[in-house]
Amino acid sequence: MAKQAIKVENLVKHFGKGDSLVRVIEGANFQVDKGELVALIAPSGAGKTTLLMMIGCVEEPTSGKIYLGDELVYDNRWLTKEQRKIRREKIGFIFQAHYLIPFLNVIENVTLVPQTNGVPQKEAEAFAMELLDYFDIADKAHNMSSELSGGQNQRVAIARALANKPQIILADEPTAALDSERSVSVVKMLKKIAMDQDVAIIMVTHDEDMLPFCDRILKIENKKVVSHDVPKNKDVI
Repeated sequence: MAKQAIKVENLVKHFGKGDSLVRVIEGANFQVDKGELVALIAPSGAGKTTLLMMIGCVEEPTSGKIYLGDELVYDNRWLTKEQRKIRREKIGFIFQAHYLIPFLNVIENVTLVPQTNGVPQKEAEAFAMELLDYFDIADKAHNMSSELSGGQNQRVAIARALANKPQIILADEPTAALDSERSVSVVKMLKKIAMDQDVAIIMVTHDEDMLPFCDRILKIENKKVVSHDVPKNKDVI
């Protein structure tokens, strides 16, 4: 039986007030379960990143509810002052740019968040090496990011997102800086992670070629979030 990882109810986001009020999201309702890779699509400026950042406890909604797992974390206000702790413990973030810390090597980048969370160094490094091996870059563990290709750096960034064993991964245009072949490789990898690690992944993308690899599509339409089936593609494995 599928398990709820993310649920939002009547989520609203406005910016500004009065004559300068901008309505971005008006009453979003959807659920994403563990093991799902869900694409989030919309025209530029329609609120994709804003929605992702609200789910990630970075941007405060105007109103509504957000559940992460079974925990209600937002109900017209944050129910905890520890949003940063929620992000560290429950959520992994992947961005268009890898944002690896340039003066740390690969394994130091991957272990940074777990060690910040109090995981002993040896334990954090052992799990980091498992992840790097999973992504076929264990041999780069002691290299600096400047010595890796763009695709390798993105794999390190994904490993870093998994290092705190999150329930949820939020990926904002993770393939935008990659060519078509590497983009397909990354999205297939995210799909495998969702299944193998029982993680819910929401991936913002503009690339329609990536949609057949996802389980569902969430689309922002008229300031609402609407669920769609993925397009059929016989070449997708």
